[in-house]
Amino acid sequence: MRYGVAAFPSKKLQDLANSYRKRYDTKYAKVPPHITLKEPFDLDESEVQKVIEKIREIAKSSAPFDVSVLKFSSFYPVTNTLYMKLQENSEMRRLQEKLNEGELDFGQEHPFVPHITIGQEMDYDELSDVYGRLKMEKIEHHETIDRFSLLYQLEDGTWTAYETFLLGGTQ
Repeated sequence: MRYGVAAFPSKKLQDLANSYRKRYDTKYAKVPPHITLKEPFDLDESEVQKVIEKIREIAKSSAPFDVSVLKFSSFYPVTNTLYMKLQENSEMRRLQEKLNEGELDFGQEHPFVPHITIGQEMDYDELSDVYGRLKMEKIEHHETIDRFSLLYQLEDGTWTAYETFLLGGTQ
């Protein structure tokens, strides 16, 4: 089965992201706006509990992290993807690194760039037009993330939470 690890921002930030995603994101209905902490990976059912135990340890020993959205950006020319760029901080980076090392190192296709996708699989002209407009928009949002989730992918491509982990053992 296919799994991934992501943090979900507040409803306010999700609503803002969705105001763009419903127009520009082909995967709008498959997963809510999120911050990918661990790229999708395949895992046998027999290995899931071991991975969950390791993720629990990481969550307990990791601090909540701040998220600051400061601008829109694009992954062009690698992919025709638009996103809200997040300011990286040491807590977020440490969590992402812990979730991708040792027993949890299943390989990474891309370097970690903290972001929330708002458009993907766009043709070049649309990407260029929309990105040109978004670069002129001012965006500023700050919040703290205190949890993240192990997700699994259903047969129709939809992602859903398998288990949610509180950072720092907070309740």
